[in-house]
Amino acid sequence: MKILGISGGSKNGANDCMCREALLGAQEQGAEVEFIRLLDLDIKHCTGCKACVMSLFSGKGNRCIIKDDFQWLLDKMLDADGIVISVPIFEKCAMGLFHTIMDRFGPRMGRTNNMVADKIAEENGGTRVDPRYMQDKCISYMAIGGSDWATQVRCDFTLHCLTPMWKMIDAEIFMWSLGILLDKEKVSKAHQVGVNLAKAAKDTASATWQGEDGICPHCHSRNFYIEGTNTAICGQCGMRGKLLYNENGYHFEFPKEQLKHAHDTLSGQFIHSDDIQKNEKEVGAKARTPEYKAMVKQYESAIPVTRP
Repeated sequence: MKILGISGGSKNGANDCMCREALLGAQEQGAEVEFIRLLDLDIKHCTGCKACVMSLFSGKGNRCIIKDDFQWLLDKMLDADGIVISVPIFEKCAMGLFHTIMDRFGPRMGRTNNMVADKIAEENGGTRVDPRYMQDKCISYMAIGGSDWATQVRCDFTLHCLTPMWKMIDAEIFMWSLGILLDKEKVSKAHQVGVNLAKAAKDTASATWQGEDGICPHCHSRNFYIEGTNTAICGQCGMRGKLLYNENGYHFEFPKEQLKHAHDTLSGQFIHSDDIQKNEKEVGAKARTPEYKAMVKQYESAIPVTRP
């Protein structure tokens, strides 16, 4: 069993140390461990070119045309049985480099995209999708911040493991933690994250969430978008329902049929994929019309681009 630790922090800083502490916990459970620092890598921004999707669905396999260290990192992640990621909190969110990795994950990492593309390749004699892209995997996260501005980072973590449908085991958010290495309770939590992850990776099929219960009983989110006057949308899994309050505090209730729309389920991903395909066809047809092309030229000539 192999557990991979990934730190988004500076060399030997709090994120490096807390990530290594989690790996020590995994080692106690018999895991082989490996540690990577994101700032040592050359990870370029996703350009939104959609070449990865076109490659997938044309039977050429899962690949990205950008030449940098991302595929090396991804291969390390795909080969691991479990992954723990520790990142600093920047303005309530995970660091920008983590967001870049989130962008590079989708849509080429979408579980349903790879399932459909593999079936197309099998039927048409194309390049089959590497089965690692469709494997279940356990992943845990830690975020370290210097204040209590941290309300968005859990959603970032959920979005990262959403497309490949990896199981999130823990997501510890450490606020007010500039001196975290001297806080024995927080260091102990990081150690337990590694222990929990290694135990979960031994039997991924039976692995379950080990963190604190949230307000959403499905994904444990505490982030909600209030639409109108009586609809609450879970910020992580996207289910629609109502936020209610009683003597035990807030709780989220939703119709059972909403479960098939949850963003972290196969059914929800297939619904999303169908919606995207329909939209792409409609927009693509419009973009090929003379009227659309004329509008683009009009804007280009009216406001030229400024370059250094």
